[in-house]
Amino acid sequence: MDIMREANALAAEGRSIMRLEVGQPALAAPEAVRRAAAAALEKDRLGYTDALGLPALKERIAGHYGEAYGVSADPAQVIVTAGSSGGFVLAFLACFEPGAKVGLAEPGYPAYRNILKALGIEPVGIPIGPETGWQLDVETVRAAEKKHGRLAGLLVASPANPTGTMQSPASLADLIADCEEKGRWFISDEIYHGITYETPAVSACGRGDHVVVINSFSKYYCMTGWRLGWLVLPPALVRTVERLAQNLFISPPSLSQFAALEAFGEHEELDRRVAAYRTNRNILLEGLPQIGISEIAPADGAFYLYADVSGLTDNAIDFCRDMLEEASVAATPGLDFDPVRGRSFVRFSYAGAAADMEEAIRRLKAWV
Repeated sequence: MDIMREANALAAEGRSIMRLEVGQPALAAPEAVRRAAAAALEKDRLGYTDALGLPALKERIAGHYGEAYGVSADPAQVIVTAGSSGGFVLAFLACFEPGAKVGLAEPGYPAYRNILKALGIEPVGIPIGPETGWQLDVETVRAAEKKHGRLAGLLVASPANPTGTMQSPASLADLIADCEEKGRWFISDEIYHGITYETPAVSACGRGDHVVVINSFSKYYCMTGWRLGWLVLPPALVRTVERLAQNLFISPPSLSQFAALEAFGEHEELDRRVAAYRTNRNILLEGLPQIGISEIAPADGAFYLYADVSGLTDNAIDFCRDMLEEASVAATPGLDFDPVRGRSFVRFSYAGAAADMEEAIRRLKAWV
């Protein structure tokens, strides 16, 4: 966010900045979604909805699991939230007592550990790398538990931020089975589902009594600022989360909910956008090695490349600030995602236009 603020300031001065730091789609929500929002503004008073979301939207989200994954989801177990961020707060509060330990991958999305810390829950970073395909597996989780003590929960993201890597169906099943056996909560971050390139992502929905699924309209559906996400919970957590949601959020944004009812019918347009991300990914995968950045996590999904820049710097923060100031290219230092090894990594987002990716490579070649 600091890099983004600095990039915004330079852009306000008239500088042309290539924005490879922002983790959001460059395009707006589909037209049908925006039309639905406009209609709701005209016709509805937009008051509070049910704390758990519009019944019609809960039904539509539940139907999505049958269409996309071939699994059944009960609308009563679907909770509409104020973005996936609101979903994480509700899930963490419902699942964990203060002082509980929750395992998560490093590198990983920094807000996980920061939200956990703010709630008095202890995040346990589990180092991952090429040897595990940049994803957690049962062996690494068990080793972490031996070192740090019992884990009350495990948080897995697939596709992951910042690496773009995915869990295989077998590894996901093994992790869930291990959590079920040990009575450990399994929280599955699926907000980048839909943005995959070789194989589709596998959902954890319905796979156990300790499984919580978190998703969002932000990434695939291009609705970041609409602040709308959802949970799929085991039945035992629904009433607890309802009471928390009533007190913390009252209800999710009503305008966004009415608009989101149309999002599931826009897959043709949204899949074209995913194809554009694939083109952008290929531009960077071809161009970055030409400037000495060739060790890159396999980007199976999402719209990020997590790159080892140790051949160019041992301080990713200074590297990114210099790259912004001198080359007018914004990217995110890896220290956000891995507080131990992240000084040698940079995350490049390729959610923008292909022309911007090409221009960013041209500028980086000249700068390096």
